[in-house]
Amino acid sequence: MNRKSIVELNQICKIYQQGKLQVTAVDCLSLQIAQGEFSALYGPSGSGKTTVLNMIGALDEPSSGDVIIEGKTLAGMDRTALSRLRRDRIGFVFQAYNLVPVLTAYENAEFVLALQGVPIRERRQRVMSILEEVGLADLADRRPDELSGGQQQRVAIARAIAPEPAIILADEPTANVDSATANGLLDLMENLNSNKGVTFLFSTHDQRVMDRARRLIELKDGKIASDGVSP
Repeated sequence: MNRKSIVELNQICKIYQQGKLQVTAVDCLSLQIAQGEFSALYGPSGSGKTTVLNMIGALDEPSSGDVIIEGKTLAGMDRTALSRLRRDRIGFVFQAYNLVPVLTAYENAEFVLALQGVPIRERRQRVMSILEEVGLADLADRRPDELSGGQQQRVAIARAIAPEPAIILADEPTANVDSATANGLLDLMENLNSNKGVTFLFSTHDQRVMDRARRLIELKDGKIASDGVSP
């Protein structure tokens, strides 16, 4: 059965000006990501992985081509509409966690729901349920500096899934943790994908992520070099 397309990239290019030089980071790339995928972009540094993720996440815009999220073309959207898209339909998990240091784990996970105007009681129920899922219910009142790196990344995952986005973009999410913690995080994300249908797209150098991904998309020099099911 065909699954709904969450992301469509149609001939996107990204060119940066560096002095008198033009550098092509992404070169006329086309790609579709369907609902429920657990996929990874991989390739050497400078291959365009993070640039592609940033354009999907409406953090950067292509020099040419179309980025389409759930059937809506991003080109022409104003800043308010793009902010709402990022808030409501796209979850982000970053290498550096990017938690708000003065907020507790609970408050970090709740933050986007508060911006959405979700009622307090519903926020409480949803966030505590998610913190339970990620194994942090007993650490809800801890601030980031009181948590390990793996625990902080679990908070980041909780924050990403709390608004029930269409897709979660995970940029090198296992880069700053040890192997045991990385495997635990990947177990968590695989379970969210399998049990809740959460769509994940990774950018990674990590073989552990590539071993778990069900679709591997290799980038070289800003182009897709290969695209297939993970062995």
